[in-house]
Amino acid sequence: MGEKIPIGKITHYFSKINVAVIELSGELKTGENISIEGATTNIQQKVDSMQISHKTVPSAGKGESIGLKVADRVREGDDVYIEK
Repeated sequence: MGEKIPIGKITHYFSKINVAVIELSGELKTGENISIEGATTNIQQKVDSMQISHKTVPSAGKGESIGLKVADRVREGDDVYIEK
């Protein structure tokens, strides 16, 4: 993996279903690799699917909030990056 581009922040985490809400500061597409990083968080994963208002979408852009299934616990305020 090469550079990391900031793409958003975690604004909420649903622990029972392992879903994070990410407020995007750029465009994110299904199939891209992301890194979620914070004080105690360091997760790398592929975006398999994401949702806006409970509807699956192939991509989302700046200013939108998406729901994303995550591999492990994340915390509000964690930073999200795209790995290019």
